[in-house]
Amino acid sequence: MIEIGAQVDLSHPADRVWLALTDRELLGRWFAEAEMVAGVPDRLVLKTAELPGFDAAVEVEVTERRVPELIELRCDEAGRLTELTCAITATQQGCRLVVREVTTHGYWSAEQRDLREQQLRQALTVRLPAILDWLAFQQVDLRRGEGSLTAELPVISAFGPARARRRRRVLVGLLAVAVLAGGLVAWATLSSEPKHAAPPAPAAQPLRTGTSAGPTGTPKATPSARPSRTAASASARPSRTPSAKPSRTPTSAPPPPTPLVARYDTDSTRLFGYTGEVVVDNPGTAPAAWTVVVTLAEGSSIDDVDDAEWRQDGQQITFTGSAVPAGKSQTFRFDVRDSRPKAREPEGCTVGGSPCAGL
Repeated sequence: MIEIGAQVDLSHPADRVWLALTDRELLGRWFAEAEMVAGVPDRLVLKTAELPGFDAAVEVEVTERRVPELIELRCDEAGRLTELTCAITATQQGCRLVVREVTTHGYWSAEQRDLREQQLRQALTVRLPAILDWLAFQQVDLRRGEGSLTAELPVISAFGPARARRRRRVLVGLLAVAVLAGGLVAWATLSSEPKHAAPPAPAAQPLRTGTSAGPTGTPKATPSARPSRTAASASARPSRTPSAKPSRTPTSAPPPPTPLVARYDTDSTRLFGYTGEVVVDNPGTAPAAWTVVVTLAEGSSIDDVDDAEWRQDGQQITFTGSAVPAGKSQTFRFDVRDSRPKAREPEGCTVGGSPCAGL
């Protein structure tokens, strides 16, 4: 028995994914064209003969169906028999699709198995998300004035980015005028308040001196007796001999930690979005915590993140995670939804304030 499989997290509800799996026209757009077998219900033929890893067309029969959670198929490819299972599980961001195929009669060569699994993964991670985004776009209510819009996809402002920026500049100007007017009023109020008088200077104290009667009877000032400064009194003072101080031997500061480096790569693209990947490397000799800040293009938003914690502030997304061991690396991926059909890469990426490679 040989087994291949793949799984993908999708930012779409389970019923939409189920439709893409079971509708023949949609199935032909992201995997292979399908034709019904005349007179036989729940049976069709997939035209897979030209796909990598396939030798011929595959005749498929549905053996179990639980809408929209599970579909099981029995497959016959020129005598090679397999069982194919597609399981859909709801998640917080949408749903998770797990596809598993097991041989029951016959086998694949190692090269054929690898090509077949690669073809399956590419179909699930690139072409299927593009079809799902296209389906979501078809379900957006573009009629204005007839109730609220559906929230399947981000809606671009009717005024366009340039007019929105002009409106923001007008609002900022009005706010600045209001703040300036408030400051002038506060200054006028403070300047009209009475100033506190400075406390009066203390009166001069009279000089106390001894007096003696002169010949005319008027008092005559005589200097008061002052103790003489003799050598003995000077010698009685303790000498100020500086005591020995411990010498301060400078200690060498530890070398600064080696900064982390990171590189960005667009792992896959699709209609109205893409998947980004960041690899954080620690070339140092000790574990190091990391913070990566990615600046998305205007009109983009995060759908899902694997292997990192994240928070969003406008177009800036801050990613954090566990410390990277010395000489090791940490990889995390994030799904981005873009309001334009052609996905746009992030405008910036930094790790610890230093630019990431790849952008």
